[in-house]
Amino acid sequence: MRILITGNMGYIGSFLVIYLRKTFPEAELIGFDSAFFGHCLTNVSVLPESFLDRQIFADVRDLSSSLLVGVDAVVHLAAISNDPMGNEFVTVTEDINRRASVRLAKLSARAGVKNFVFASSCSIYGYAEGEARKENHPTKPLTPYARSKIDTEADLANADLDGMVFTSLRLATACGMSDRLRLDLVLNDFVASAVTLGEITVLSDGTPWRPLIDVEDIARSISWAIQRSAENGGSFLCVNVGRDESNYQIKDLAEAVAQHVPGTQVNINMNALTDKRSYKVDFSLFKSLAPDFAPQVSLAESIERMYAGLLQMKFTDRNFRDSPLVRLNTLRQHIFANRLGTDLRWKRA
Repeated sequence: MRILITGNMGYIGSFLVIYLRKTFPEAELIGFDSAFFGHCLTNVSVLPESFLDRQIFADVRDLSSSLLVGVDAVVHLAAISNDPMGNEFVTVTEDINRRASVRLAKLSARAGVKNFVFASSCSIYGYAEGEARKENHPTKPLTPYARSKIDTEADLANADLDGMVFTSLRLATACGMSDRLRLDLVLNDFVASAVTLGEITVLSDGTPWRPLIDVEDIARSISWAIQRSAENGGSFLCVNVGRDESNYQIKDLAEAVAQHVPGTQVNINMNALTDKRSYKVDFSLFKSLAPDFAPQVSLAESIERMYAGLLQMKFTDRNFRDSPLVRLNTLRQHIFANRLGTDLRWKRA
């Protein structure tokens, strides 16, 4: 089996390539990445890319159809990957997250790719009062990032994909340790704050809901999707990925971290304006379709792994929100150094 992974040098991708190598030891794994964050390694002795058969450095907007010849599965992670980056690079987010994704899926279908896995997000539900959101509920994306995900699904739902099995994984909010750690994710931020500052400051009133999923469980869901048959969910499937027990209020996440990191104080801003990003998600469809691939990593385990990883790194950066571990900072630094244009294309000498 030949698998192409776009965005393999990111937070999820760096974990995924190692997971896929262990899960499919005979597979040919090809990485495709622009390498914006290639230098953002955390506590590793071996490059994640060493588990690949081939690494290609290029912009996903320019991916050639020739690269897809003989590929059995595409895992499409490449994206402007959160709300702050999407808000700062609105046009680029549309170009990369939507247009390039639709183009790649269509090229893949024409090239005979059997399975295409698209990394979507539960953030498409935006502000959702009441019951947990199912896949057939209305979506309410509040940001360019979230809109790019649901718009990509809509574009491809109406496209002729030549029988290719398409799976859009609407992932819960990622968390956990990775060889290219991100600290611009809610749980990861809380653990880093506890380790470096001894306190967690919740900027909202702590009541918004978020579903969480560890990077290991994301990798597990992807390993299912690259093998999924059309008989299991249909040739075009959008599915929430996580577990019902992992819907948490922000204040509960902070308290959970404090329980695992000794001496941590939690401060909640009870006078904050209401955070409109609040949603609980129903994951029953994923559980029914992929019972053997259901999430296994508990919240406590995610926190413990993060805590142990930061201690091993001797992590003491009290200003970590200004570091490359917050991805928007890395893009800004590249642009300031004249390495990247504001279109997020590398400048060549």
